[in-house]
Amino acid sequence: MPALVIHDWPLPYEERLAARPSAAIDLVVIHCTELPDMTLAREFGERIHYEGSRTGNSGHYYIDTDGAVSRFVGDLRVANHTYSYNPRSIGIELVNLGRYPHWGDSRHQEFSVPYTPEQIASLRALLGRLRHDHANLRWIAGHEDLDRRLEPAKDDPSILLRRRQDPGPLFPWDEVVPESGLERLKPEP
Repeated sequence: MPALVIHDWPLPYEERLAARPSAAIDLVVIHCTELPDMTLAREFGERIHYEGSRTGNSGHYYIDTDGAVSRFVGDLRVANHTYSYNPRSIGIELVNLGRYPHWGDSRHQEFSVPYTPEQIASLRALLGRLRHDHANLRWIAGHEDLDRRLEPAKDDPSILLRRRQDPGPLFPWDEVVPESGLERLKPEP
């Protein structure tokens, strides 16, 4: 397997994100961008969502469909990627359509695009690097495992949908978890 190359591409507000020690990191959260490409993922990551801190929502790492890895936020900064789990976790986003552009439409909730072999190979290499760099890293979870909040569907508000369903049913957990040396974290609902 070729050496993992990480392209540093810090978000403009990275320095405004809270700092943390490596010892605080015990969890990796796997996400799906639910966007068509890295360009839109970057655009979304640069948007300011929190006026007080002038920061936005972003994972730490992004893995494109060709396996290229970009770091938007350094490990020792708290990125805003998973409600209630940010201070202890590293977020890894895999570029994938997910439910794009119908996230909130109850008629379009299927994930239909598989993750590429290149993405999974890069993810496995990145997980190995993170385990080496952070001694307390023990857990891995999907965004869907941790954020179980519901919201009304845009097409029919009487239907409640899970806000987060990524990385979704096409993510190869059985291929990734056993090799990672991490345990799957699935909190009680």
